[in-house]
Amino acid sequence: MLISLLGLALAGCKAKPKIDYTALDESGMWSTNLAQVKKMNVSPAEVGELTKLKRAGASDDICLYLLKTARSHNHEFASGDSVISLSSAGYTDAQIMEMAQADKIDALSSDAVMLKLIGLSNSTVQIVIQRREQGLPTLTSAQIGRLKNVGESEKKILDLIYQGMSDQQAEAYVSRLESARNHSHTEFVRNRGRRAR
Repeated sequence: MLISLLGLALAGCKAKPKIDYTALDESGMWSTNLAQVKKMNVSPAEVGELTKLKRAGASDDICLYLLKTARSHNHEFASGDSVISLSSAGYTDAQIMEMAQADKIDALSSDAVMLKLIGLSNSTVQIVIQRREQGLPTLTSAQIGRLKNVGESEKKILDLIYQGMSDQQAEAYVSRLESARNHSHTEFVRNRGRRAR
């Protein structure tokens, strides 16, 4: 019985897949940094995510930071696509690292990219993202986009955000503005020209 249990334990050890680091090595990661990755007992999926980041131009430093930060939050690193989207939208490594520290890269990436596409200034985007990282009430990117479309300034949008406006309040506020805009200049104007004889 003891021999059969020992055999099962050895079979379990052999079943663990050997990690292939070739793609990550070929992606340009420095050998000293690759050695750090190997020491972290990464999964094949994590090697794939890191390789994806390196091929997209990410530095070794941010790759290692993201991997270590995911581990500090007790999960594997699986946010390669989100990081690439954020970087392509103009977010800096420091901003991405801040999102990772809050463990919200995937939760924030789509909305964060939309904020950039809306055309907000970097300082306003930073304020909105930091509030989301901290779990504070913040308007969605869709609502912010609608507010910009009806002519509200960034200062006014930030005022509304700081007031802690709820989604329902924001929806009602935006609807009122849109309604006012759609009905402006539609009043009846009497024609005072001379009548034809």
